[in-house]
Amino acid sequence: MNVTELLGFPADARLLILNLDDFGMYPAINAAVVRSIEDGIATSCSLMVPCPAAPAAICLLRDRPEIPFGIHLTLFCDTTDYRWGPLSAAEKVPSLLDKTGALFTPKEVPTLLAQAHLDEVELEFRAQIRAVVDAGLTPTHLDWHCLADGGRTDILEMTVSLAAEYGLAVRIWLEPALGRFREQGLPVVDHDFLDSFSLDLDGKADRYARLLREVPRGLTEWAVHPGMGDAQAQAIDPGGWRVRRTDYEFLISSLAREILQEEEIFVTDYRAAQRIWPGP
Repeated sequence: MNVTELLGFPADARLLILNLDDFGMYPAINAAVVRSIEDGIATSCSLMVPCPAAPAAICLLRDRPEIPFGIHLTLFCDTTDYRWGPLSAAEKVPSLLDKTGALFTPKEVPTLLAQAHLDEVELEFRAQIRAVVDAGLTPTHLDWHCLADGGRTDILEMTVSLAAEYGLAVRIWLEPALGRFREQGLPVVDHDFLDSFSLDLDGKADRYARLLREVPRGLTEWAVHPGMGDAQAQAIDPGGWRVRRTDYEFLISSLAREILQEEEIFVTDYRAAQRIWPGP
């Protein structure tokens, strides 16, 4: 069986996981994520548990149990003046912090990966997962914020073990992990993964429309980052709010919905994959 059949779709289906990352980062993202799912074409999201707007996002999810979501395992802080830290006590995860005692920025990925102790990464990941479970929510999968496939082989393997412990799927999109998990009969993407921050702002709506029409047979995943782009967002996220606003505008557009219907593309989420990934 190919991956689309594993997930319960026809063998020749064009299948797209359209997941919204960074839920919980700040209020304008929360609002855009919910609307992009309820009124747009998106189907799931990933929650950044340590962020200031995560409690509000958890409330939104609790009021909307029909929205499938994953945990966007977070070891970085993206913003300068709007800060968050680890859920774990700083003295328990010193290798995850910079010289000032703060989380690293995404630009400092190599530094974090060079110094992070696996046991401290696991402690923090467990804290983020437990915060969601203790809130009475049931996630579908684990993925990482700014770390493709965990960034290191040992982090990937530890995360996969955590996912099995909690009965969750895992977002995998790079070789060699893709090939290994595919050989194990687990549902992973067939095609290149799209991160919306990689798209140019100029002509972005046309680019999105073309990419959507060109979704191939098999399983594809897009990680999209919608935000409302209000004044608060512009102050918090000067380098990212335009990416998020243009993502949001396409997700809720009538054009996006029309293309999905015309091209007969199935937009799905991680619930079917969750049933196939190893559980406890």
